[in-house]
Amino acid sequence: MNSVPSLRLVVIAPDLVVSDDGDEAAVALVERSRQLRIGLLEGGFNLIATLPADTFLRERLAQLQPDMIIVDAESDARDSLEHVVMATRDERRPIVLFTNDDDTRHVKDAVAAGVSAYIVAGLEPSRIRPILDVAMARFQHEQGLRRELADARTELKDRKVIDRAKGMLMQRQGLSEQAAYEKLRKAAMDKGMRLGDVAQRMLDVADLLG
Repeated sequence: MNSVPSLRLVVIAPDLVVSDDGDEAAVALVERSRQLRIGLLEGGFNLIATLPADTFLRERLAQLQPDMIIVDAESDARDSLEHVVMATRDERRPIVLFTNDDDTRHVKDAVAAGVSAYIVAGLEPSRIRPILDVAMARFQHEQGLRRELADARTELKDRKVIDRAKGMLMQRQGLSEQAAYEKLRKAAMDKGMRLGDVAQRMLDVADLLG
């Protein structure tokens, strides 16, 4: 798979501090975070920032414009993920979640929310690059499907609007269906507008004039 080594990444992670008593869970989290960063650097990725999952996340992401978001979450990833999903709702980006949370319900919820990859434990630096490559490919594929669906919906909406505009012209100006269509098409070409937009504008004007 051809991949882009200069992807700009942001890591979303909590502040991890190991206490003097050497809490094993905290030590494990710090080590996992370290392994993740090693893998990102060894993979040639550009780690541009590490951010907390807080209310300022949307603004920071808008400023940084990363190509991908990595979520390095603790055992319960729901809170962090909720902030990330909300922050990327209007400007979608691939999201890869590394966590120790293996609850099947949380995995399903994360995927439904738009996570491109949900990786549980077993983190090794050598695995990072393949994981991110696959996540990016999946995200791009899903974005393509979303565009196709949006285009299909727009086409269907345009067809209905154009048919209504043609019917109006046929009724009010006594035109044939073909002549009404040609009139719409010429107006679209003259104005440099989409045919559907011209048809909608014509209907709007007709509604205003009664």
